[in-house]
Amino acid sequence: MPGPPVLQGPFTMPMMNGFVPKRIQPWIYVFFAFAFQLSGGIYAGAMPHFMGDTCLMREDVLMIVLCGVVGVNMPFPFLFRFKFRFTNRQLLLNAAIIIAICNFLCMFTESVPLLCALSYIAGFFKLCGTFECMSNIQLWMTPKRDFAIFFPLLYCIVLGDMSLSPWITVQLTYIFQSWHAMHWFMIGLMAIVALCVYTMTHNFRFMKPLPLVSLDWLGCLLWSALMIEIIFLFNYGEYYNWWDGLQFRIVTFMFPVTFYITIQRMRHIRHAFIDRKAWNYKGLIPLLGLFVIVEMISSTPKVLQSTFTGSVLHFGAITTSVFYWVEWLGTICGCLFVLFYIKVLKLKFTRLLAIGFIALLSYEVAMYFLVQPGLNIERLFVPIWFRTFGIAIFFTALTIYLEEIMPFQHFFMGLTMLGLIRNGVVETVCSGIFSFSLRHHIADNFARGIPYELSQVMMISVKQLFGATCIIGTVILFIFLLWDVQPVRKTLKKMPYWYVVGRLLRMRNS
Repeated sequence: MPGPPVLQGPFTMPMMNGFVPKRIQPWIYVFFAFAFQLSGGIYAGAMPHFMGDTCLMREDVLMIVLCGVVGVNMPFPFLFRFKFRFTNRQLLLNAAIIIAICNFLCMFTESVPLLCALSYIAGFFKLCGTFECMSNIQLWMTPKRDFAIFFPLLYCIVLGDMSLSPWITVQLTYIFQSWHAMHWFMIGLMAIVALCVYTMTHNFRFMKPLPLVSLDWLGCLLWSALMIEIIFLFNYGEYYNWWDGLQFRIVTFMFPVTFYITIQRMRHIRHAFIDRKAWNYKGLIPLLGLFVIVEMISSTPKVLQSTFTGSVLHFGAITTSVFYWVEWLGTICGCLFVLFYIKVLKLKFTRLLAIGFIALLSYEVAMYFLVQPGLNIERLFVPIWFRTFGIAIFFTALTIYLEEIMPFQHFFMGLTMLGLIRNGVVETVCSGIFSFSLRHHIADNFARGIPYELSQVMMISVKQLFGATCIIGTVILFIFLLWDVQPVRKTLKKMPYWYVVGRLLRMRNS
């Protein structure tokens, strides 16, 4: 049966009111997506001020921030159900208002569990709003519905905002001398989004709404709890001295119980949050392994670089905020390079991954040689650019690869499966391991009787860990160079029309 003409003709945005010029309509939605990606619950860029004002520990603030990262990962299996149940106007208004409310409540709450919940909710609706914006302009971005074009452009916004958001936070916090500044900024930005949506759009449906049935909300909560437990263990491990802490032991014993219940529910219900069949696709496990490697290599700045720039070079937050612009530039270059590589050069996919990994390894090697007292900050720009350039290549290319190995009905579940690794979990695990290793090396170097002060010993320990990471990365790079395969076809799959997806969902629930 042919689809509605509005979906098969030239690009249009039928939800927009007639007085809005057609040329700027998609750009308005780009602005909306940009605004949603800037949002969060608690902003890591304001961590020192937030800790001083609320008397919370660094581990508490990181836990709150990472709960927001977990929240971003969880809506993927629900996104199309929301899209086919509510109108674009309803989804964007609700997302903007809820994010604004969460930002407002976070300013007047000091309870860590409540802040974690608010951050999770803000992250959840952050992704809902972003998806609704980008799904409505994907035909404008790629008239042929080509993921190889869509994802590089999408990640320019997603990964780019991951660098711009902390920079804006640092600047506003410095100007107004309060961590509340970023929250008021986001409340105002979400109010602008809501006002634009309210005045420029109207309720429009391209098909009969689907009821919200067969949604595995309990499964969503179980997978979220599983991620949060892992993050808790490695975030608070150093604080509780690992097994010496009662809370650490309690969560350690809770984890296998949660894991067992989650897996059993996935296996025995019809509409699981993540279908058990989604784990059986060929190539998925190596893909997850690649993300583990990328997260492991890219987690060094969280501990080693920050220790070096803060405790050894004594750079402040404003001084190091320039790094965010370097990261943003590396991200944009990496995403556009993937687009150029796949659509213009059309070379082997694994060579693209090898280029990305070489960029990541270049950062580790450069940092090993740059760790020295009195280093000029400008000398760190190139290594940081290489790191974010490589991360952008991996995130974009592997997401395209995921769409190639999984059918569309499981693809968004696959994004959540990748998020179980990349959305804070492996990064927190590796950061915990690096923190423990750094403490061990510092103690070991002092025990050797090295006649240096603390900052010098810390510099030596950081250099040792960068060296170990270089060795591990070099071994992995050799594996990449030997793995000369072509996992992605030259002719990539196209995105289906939304009415086709809606019809499949209606058939599934009938």
